[in-house]
Amino acid sequence: MKNLILGAVCGPLFAFPFASGALAELGVSPTVWGVRTDKLEYRIGDQEDSFAWEFDAWVGNDELRLVWKSEGAKIEGGDIEEMDNQIRVQKPISDFFDGFIGVGTSTPDGAPERYYGAFGLTGLAPQWFEVEAALYVSKYPYIGAEVEYEGLLTNRLILTPSIAVNLPLADDPGRGATAGGATVELGLRLSYDLIGRSVSPYIGVNYERAFGGTADILRNQGHDVDDLTGVVGINFMF
Repeated sequence: MKNLILGAVCGPLFAFPFASGALAELGVSPTVWGVRTDKLEYRIGDQEDSFAWEFDAWVGNDELRLVWKSEGAKIEGGDIEEMDNQIRVQKPISDFFDGFIGVGTSTPDGAPERYYGAFGLTGLAPQWFEVEAALYVSKYPYIGAEVEYEGLLTNRLILTPSIAVNLPLADDPGRGATAGGATVELGLRLSYDLIGRSVSPYIGVNYERAFGGTADILRNQGHDVDDLTGVVGINFMF
């Protein structure tokens, strides 16, 4: 089943260059495609180490884009503990914000698979904060939101604080989540633009914590409700 899901998600990426050419022949111009990683890092923790990623790949023009968004984490020598993918259509609704609609999958190892419809906004808020917020609709709906800010210390050295919040709207016993039991992830990363914005190695810290009933479930299972890790990684944009 996971091979079928992976193929369904990866297929659009390999089709991007062909889709770009087809759109150009129809007179839709300009057509562009690109890939950008927001996280491509190794996390070093007290209990375990892991590899984490988050990236977007897209094709389209200023009026309409097809986007593949993927994020996840794999424990070193162990299971994939997070695996989330979205395919969505994204369209500008103002000078600084796009609206999007799509479908999402969550398929980590050792946990029930989840499938969602996704509806949300992404763009630049005042003071140049990068913001994304979405409602994920299914039997187990939740709200996801992310805020990130790139602070230029020099022309090449950038300090990036970030926060991501997931808020379940219904109990999901199979995933150990309760309605209102939010999980929060805080990050602080210092990057250096080695080759423009195309290659940027970075170091930093990442902190995750569960709240409410979700935290209670973790405690009852003998797990920690929070996790602090050091990170080292590199981002690409092309």
